[in-house]
Amino acid sequence: MSDRSAVLVGRISGIYGVRGWVKVYSYTQPRENILSYLPWQVGSEDGGWRIMKVVEGRSQGKGIVAHLEGFNDRDEVRSLIGLDIKVGRDQLPQAAEDEYYWADLVGLQVETIDGVVLGKIDHLYDTGANDVVVVQGDRERLIPFVRGDVITDIDLDNGVMLVDWDPEF
Repeated sequence: MSDRSAVLVGRISGIYGVRGWVKVYSYTQPRENILSYLPWQVGSEDGGWRIMKVVEGRSQGKGIVAHLEGFNDRDEVRSLIGLDIKVGRDQLPQAAEDEYYWADLVGLQVETIDGVVLGKIDHLYDTGANDVVVVQGDRERLIPFVRGDVITDIDLDNGVMLVDWDPEF
């Protein structure tokens, strides 16, 4: 599976109950959308991936729980804790204009509006207030994903994100 053929949408974060259900940390917005993108590819980059069918799933408190086919007790699912969940890119809706999947931003070169190269996007995360772009270059930089004020342009075709950012930060 190539890096661009699948998109990371969540992670198995724990065990739920005694009948083989798992807790799922969803990266989708809203978080329940992860249950719409089936089947899942569950695994890790170093351990390999396998297709898993979700038999049933639902919101539970502030998270998601799911029952995966072939797992019927808590001891069987223990080995899944910490594994990532990916889905095929073709399972996702097309991003709207001026919207991006985080997976499409990872790896872009980040440059200031003055032409200073800061590095490449390593990953993004959500702080609650706004998303943060983690840029690896001569050092790690945390840049708020604020369109217009900080992020001035995203050019996926050329692999560049322009930012209005002081290189000293």
